[in-house]
Amino acid sequence: MEFFKIKKDIPFMSYGKLTTSISLITFILSVFFLFTRGLNLSVEFTGGTLMEVQYSQAANVDQIRGELDKMGLDQATVQIYGSAKNVMLRLPNKQNTNSATLSNSVFNTLKVGSPDVQIKSVEYIGPQVGRDLVNNGLMAIAFVCIGIMIYLALRFEWRFAVSAILANMHDVVIILGCFAAFQWEFSLTVLAAILAVLGYSVNESVVVFDRIRENFRTIRGGTVPQIINNAITATMSRTIITHGCTEMMVLSMLFFGGPSLHYFALALTIGILFGIYSSVLVASPIVMWLGVSRENLVKQPKRKEEAVV
Repeated sequence: MEFFKIKKDIPFMSYGKLTTSISLITFILSVFFLFTRGLNLSVEFTGGTLMEVQYSQAANVDQIRGELDKMGLDQATVQIYGSAKNVMLRLPNKQNTNSATLSNSVFNTLKVGSPDVQIKSVEYIGPQVGRDLVNNGLMAIAFVCIGIMIYLALRFEWRFAVSAILANMHDVVIILGCFAAFQWEFSLTVLAAILAVLGYSVNESVVVFDRIRENFRTIRGGTVPQIINNAITATMSRTIITHGCTEMMVLSMLFFGGPSLHYFALALTIGILFGIYSSVLVASPIVMWLGVSRENLVKQPKRKEEAVV
């Protein structure tokens, strides 16, 4: 299925130095913000108090957030779960206040506005748990990257594996850099979005790489830049349809999903946009500069030795 068809190939590779330079500058800025500002880690990573409360009627999330803001807990997370009557509160640590005192204070404040509120459970998340979550998250990203490299190296060739992983890590670092620069809250849902972006971005790379390999087999007289330009141009319609539909869904979560899905959808939005950019304008030029050729992808037929009479 094609939304439109472009008859003349677009010379993407002629802009390769420009696009990779832009990516390099963005990458360096992201690393700079990560080292200077750091990530604004949520309660899951830093430790805090996890409260589950229940109302007799549908909970007013905005009212709950307003009451927590008045207590100086503006970084607290309020999330509906299960039903509209159940609310989960993630409260950050407060200086000179232990978990029991903080949870009682929050409950008393909520009870003033809604006398029907009841506590279902209270849990304390220690800093050790937060460190374990950070380590497990980094390990998950590392295993995903290793798996992607092995898959691409087996399916295509090592040059494609290297270029794809560089492009994908470029997307991950930029997402983290944006969260560090604007101090958006980095939670487990954002980490899940990053892992989703890794798989989503490599899918686009595989589509382009597969067309490049096919072009090497069918286009005999073309140069490497011409073959790559033709592959990207031929997949543009599919890219616009696929990513356009996905982006509409993600934007609907971003604007209408509420605070609980806001940063998850925001990370996906950034990742999808940069994933398209990196798969087309970063991974492909790197493949070309690594010296990919027809001989790397097309096996030459073996000559049969003539029998000596």
